[in-house]
Amino acid sequence: MMVGYRCLACEAERETSFTGFVCPDCGGNLDIVYDYAAARGKPFPAEGEGLSRYAALLPVQDLNLASPLRVGQTPLYRADRLGASVGLHTLWIKDDGLNPSASFKDRAGAVALVVARERGAKVIAGATTGNAGSSMACLAASVGMPCVIFVPESAPAAKLAQLLVFGAKVVAVRGSYDQAFDLCAAVCETRGWFNRNTGVNPFTREGKKTCSFEVWEQLGRRVPDWVVVPTGDGNIISGIWKGFRDLKEIGIIDRLPRLLCAQAERSAAVSTTVCRLREAEAMPAWKDVVVDSVEATTMADSISVDVPRDGLAAVRAVLESEGDAVTVPDDAILAAIPELARGSGVFAEPAAAAAWACARKAAQQGLIGPDDEVVCLVTGNGLKDVARVRESVGAPTVVDATVDAVQRAVDELNVPSP
Repeated sequence: MMVGYRCLACEAERETSFTGFVCPDCGGNLDIVYDYAAARGKPFPAEGEGLSRYAALLPVQDLNLASPLRVGQTPLYRADRLGASVGLHTLWIKDDGLNPSASFKDRAGAVALVVARERGAKVIAGATTGNAGSSMACLAASVGMPCVIFVPESAPAAKLAQLLVFGAKVVAVRGSYDQAFDLCAAVCETRGWFNRNTGVNPFTREGKKTCSFEVWEQLGRRVPDWVVVPTGDGNIISGIWKGFRDLKEIGIIDRLPRLLCAQAERSAAVSTTVCRLREAEAMPAWKDVVVDSVEATTMADSISVDVPRDGLAAVRAVLESEGDAVTVPDDAILAAIPELARGSGVFAEPAAAAAWACARKAAQQGLIGPDDEVVCLVTGNGLKDVARVRESVGAPTVVDATVDAVQRAVDELNVPSP
């Protein structure tokens, strides 16, 4: 049961009656606090599915207001061949591209939708590079709730198509994601819409933490050594950390995983902050930590962020977990798409493939050991950005419509014969 809010920066607390989204004292992002004592030692019930299984650790009251779509319960695949390619003995791929809108962001949207409906909101809105918005549009459509989504004009065509097919009102901003984010917040404030925006809305983190609960259950109620998380705004990695911390608070795990923040070199605000703080002579208080900003230019649009909106929570997650941050160039991210697909059968969009690209680099550098149990989060399906995927795999072989032409082509392609 939710009992209040705590600021992630100054640690000021608020009761459940507070209806704002950020700390009124310092403007920091809020974390939701639960009555852990009441849930202590009690595993999740075997019955139920979706949000209902984790109701004791979610900030919602009326699950009858939830989307009827199946959110979460995505597969965790063992990927021995892929792991062996870099010397990892136990590698798992958590394929969240199999959520209803083909994105991890459905977890956040599912909880935000219930809260919005409980509060009597008439419109739900958000800013996105694509996935968060298409997710919210999908879930809102499932219950007939009006949805307005702000995107940068450069958002991938496939994601725009998703937004529009679900009936969202799409506002394409001539500017960056960060400008769309700020514009959305201002309009929500003026018109009284429910703002689903990542980071500033504390309920999004609560939805994302359900992935941690699933990983623990799917591993036979075991905690992995590492969880590798594609990171842009920072809300996913902070949610993964919150989920495992919740499990420890209620006494059903006795250790926590280390988190690997996976970022593109050209959108590395969280990673550079982690490195800067580790090199500092003295660690400042969290309220004094300023998360770096960058001019993001990575082609991995879902993690292309100038100012990480849940940056402090993300930095805390990495440092508190004794984890690390790794960055890779865009060409390594593109190369990771077919590697992941051919080595595990999972098709990832560029931002999601960054998890494997960074895990591979971390293993090669010895940061992740060969005997460590590793879970890579795949946060979005490859069909989200087919144009970029095509850059990583080349073109098909074109032949005349004759058997001889095919025989010559397959010989040139080195296709094995019986």
